[in-house]
Amino acid sequence: MELTGARVCITGGGGFVGSHLADRLVDDNEVVVVDHFGNGRREWIPEDATVVEGDLREPSVRREAISERTDVVFHFAADKAVDSDDPNAQFRENTDLTAAVLERMEAVGCQRIAFTSSSTVYGEAPRPTPEDYAPLEPISMYGAAKLAEESLLSVYAHSHGFDVWCFRFANIVGPRLQIGAVIPDFIHKLREDPTELEILGDGRQEKSYMHIDACLDAIEHVVEYADDGVNTYNLGTRTTTSVRRIADIVAEEMGLDPEYDFTGGDRGWVGDVPRMRLSVEKLAATGWTPETSSEDAVRRAVRELLAEE
Repeated sequence: MELTGARVCITGGGGFVGSHLADRLVDDNEVVVVDHFGNGRREWIPEDATVVEGDLREPSVRREAISERTDVVFHFAADKAVDSDDPNAQFRENTDLTAAVLERMEAVGCQRIAFTSSSTVYGEAPRPTPEDYAPLEPISMYGAAKLAEESLLSVYAHSHGFDVWCFRFANIVGPRLQIGAVIPDFIHKLREDPTELEILGDGRQEKSYMHIDACLDAIEHVVEYADDGVNTYNLGTRTTTSVRRIADIVAEEMGLDPEYDFTGGDRGWVGDVPRMRLSVEKLAATGWTPETSSEDAVRRAVRELLAEE
């Protein structure tokens, strides 16, 4: 699909990934951002975008955001906490929201949707994990919801004529990343107490980190060039970084030398996948390859987040 001159709806467009995408698309497209600003910020949305403020679970909000003129929906809205205090409610809310968005799209004749899924759909899979790995056995309710939402997208592609782009994210980092992710969490903790840093688990958790700029480059490339009914792609890097190494980088960039206090165990929370690296060979076969390492993405993001304050 050509992303020029389109009417684009970005759900969750005031959040981390959505607001950066709005920045990218607003000059060449008509961008509609819908967000209730529970996590996102209105000031992150570019001035030339149309803002629909409200909860997408409300039919009136969906009607205002997704109209007969909408060409494509980038569906980023979700409760994103992988360690939610109420995982059952999170599952229901995220899957019900995606079902409602799809129903509204069908009602107005919009049949193109790009969806942010997650590496959590794989569970604890062999590494690097390709898109066709099976069986998919998520170990968190968040991952289970993402897998269920992918299934809904598949139904609309195969039975309702939709074009679907599904992106299974590694850990995406960069400016505007909020507390709840490891880098801003470490920055916040060290500002509170520069002498000590609590690290969940044993610090050996090893995952792939991708900068938001590279993530959006890949999304735009795949949407423009992949034209199957269902286009599922991993987005990540070929390298990984440990939680302890991230702590080292944050401390280095802040000019600190804290003592580390590990909470113990091989994972940070129930449902945490301690080691993750996605195969990006399918993405590379389309002509786009991640050029930066996981550690480079982390260090750049640390510097950007420190500069925001």
